[in-house]
Amino acid sequence: MTARKSPQAHRALVVGAGIAGLAGAARLAAAGLDVHVLERHPGPGGRMRCLPSTAGPVDAGPTVLTLRPVFESLFRDLGTRLEDHVTLIRQSLLARHFWPDGSRLDLFDDPAASAAAIADFAGPCAAEQFRRFSGRARRLFDGFDGPMMQAPAPRPAGLAGHVARRPWLIPDMAPLSSLARSLARQFDDPRLAQLFGRYATYVGGTPDRVPALLALIWQAEAAGVWVVQGGMHRLARAIEGLARGHGARFYYNAHVAEILVENGRAAGVRLADGTKHRADTVLFNGDPRALANGQFGTATAVVAPQTRRAPRSLSAEVWAFAATPTGPDLAHHNVFFRDTAKPEFDAIAKGRSVPDPTLYLCAQDRGVPGGIPAPERFEIIANAAPLTRAPNETEFETCRTRTFTTLARFGLTFDPPPGAETLTTPAGFEHLFPATAGSLYGQSPHGMTAAFRRPTARTAVPGLYLAGGGTHPGAGVPMATLSARHAAEAIMQDRCSTSPSRQTAMPGGISTGSATIAGDR
Repeated sequence: MTARKSPQAHRALVVGAGIAGLAGAARLAAAGLDVHVLERHPGPGGRMRCLPSTAGPVDAGPTVLTLRPVFESLFRDLGTRLEDHVTLIRQSLLARHFWPDGSRLDLFDDPAASAAAIADFAGPCAAEQFRRFSGRARRLFDGFDGPMMQAPAPRPAGLAGHVARRPWLIPDMAPLSSLARSLARQFDDPRLAQLFGRYATYVGGTPDRVPALLALIWQAEAAGVWVVQGGMHRLARAIEGLARGHGARFYYNAHVAEILVENGRAAGVRLADGTKHRADTVLFNGDPRALANGQFGTATAVVAPQTRRAPRSLSAEVWAFAATPTGPDLAHHNVFFRDTAKPEFDAIAKGRSVPDPTLYLCAQDRGVPGGIPAPERFEIIANAAPLTRAPNETEFETCRTRTFTTLARFGLTFDPPPGAETLTTPAGFEHLFPATAGSLYGQSPHGMTAAFRRPTARTAVPGLYLAGGGTHPGAGVPMATLSARHAAEAIMQDRCSTSPSRQTAMPGGISTGSATIAGDR
């Protein structure tokens, strides 16, 4: 049953139905606001998208679900349980890794099993180095989850104080090192340094340019990886359904051309067809760079000005298709490494590519109940430069040769070969998500202070808020979902401060009357 809203209810417009827009809409609707979601694409999910294939919908965006408690918290705050809406299948085998020399390594959700596999792969010393690295990653994650990811607007001074009270974090942080340099000191086997360095790409960075602190990403994966049965887009649909159940209304193929500002405050939006929608609050679930560049009107160009000149994160060449494979045994998540990482990342930094890139391959029908169908569904991702560094479109045949010749060297081929309609390039991502320069993760995570340069939920325009992977706490499905919580909290707190007679309780224990937060942190 859909909840009814009072005609006097505070109206919130959500621009964009990505994971953060959906989560924000659901939270605001559950708090009693009259929520309307406007999305330029035909359905929800944003970058969590899928493409049609002969084997059914195939994911063409995120494939890894980690940090499950973030989503359990969201569904609990909405009065239900995650497992009642989507089926999650835990992957005991986190990923299978291949190298050109024929070596192969599986990593598991059981640390002891991973250590044993590494001992077989590279010897007992390597296994001990892995245990020490995992301990560092766990301490870093535990040490920075609260003051960084869970905090709505972290500041350098506050974080410095946090570290000063926990000096044991400093050697784990290796504050003067890049992730690549830190890993080179921690692992004698360069293949292991290459493997764990690749986690920098999860947030759109390269291991030689992100801080060593980002080793904590390994802990997020080691804590558990889940497959959403039916595809990641099912999660988007589930959250959309919850938002609708709380009264939110969705409008697809609704292209917002301008965010209206009146008397210095966000007042609604104008669609490309001229239709105007009035609102008390606007939540923007898109790349903040689009606002700063004036894509939504000159009045909102004051928002997130740092994004105009900030370097962009990585883009990608993404294939999503159905075919019958021949070759090595695949897991659900697979990585085919090139011999060394540095030449590829150096090329990307210069807007170029290498003929033999490292490739991520998701075999979407493996690691789930039931037999392996024919054909199977696959997603393949190669890192690429954003359009700010490589403005020219890459030819389809060049992309296809680079990707599938590389896989053929590992003995992996597909029948039939994927066609042009299955490929999304950086230029394709810019077309889907304008003003992003094809970047998949917002601004670059390079540098020790990159996290503090991200926009936060509140903006310079009262009544306009931000959520999404380009906003704090950053890229990735769990982080974007957390950004929605930060935005919803800010909206409800600010609404109360401007309307002191209203006392509205946000789900999860947030009392907006006193603007104190005691929810799921």
